[in-house]
Amino acid sequence: MEGNNKKFDLRYAAIIVAAIVIVGILVVYMATNNNAQVVSNGDNVSVYYSGSYANGTVFQSNFGKTPLNFTVGANEMIKGFDQGVIGMKVGETKNITIPPSEAYGEVNQSLIITVPRTSFGNALVTNGMLVSATTGQQGIVTGLTNNSVVIDFNPPLAGKTLNFEIKVIAIRPPKKI
Repeated sequence: MEGNNKKFDLRYAAIIVAAIVIVGILVVYMATNNNAQVVSNGDNVSVYYSGSYANGTVFQSNFGKTPLNFTVGANEMIKGFDQGVIGMKVGETKNITIPPSEAYGEVNQSLIITVPRTSFGNALVTNGMLVSATTGQQGIVTGLTNNSVVIDFNPPLAGKTLNFEIKVIAIRPPKKI
């Protein structure tokens, strides 16, 4: 009878060891083969973001508001932002720094023009005022004299290094046609 108990104990121990080995294999497999989807070109993503200048001043944020939705690689976003989300997972937060060359470009001096003040008729013109050219292009008044008005038609963030905190909320693969 004692021999039968040893056989039973050995079988029981073998089952326990096998179960532990299987659980261990599953844990290692899941850790090394994480099937969590990551952002890649063509994906439609939803993100929260906060953009700031090099000095830390926040210029825009949508945290706590409606997420930003865009298609990665579709030229809907500045290059550095587009590239910054690639490889991120849902729930992941990342901080990136984007130089002007991957954002809104350097300041283009040819887009800063001086026009006669008479071009505005009797309208009150002030520094920081948004104006539109006859082509529809918008610019900011950056200088005034008695006879002239300086208007900058560069994007407002041109020439600036931008910092972004980005949190991926959703990843939707591209639609198959």
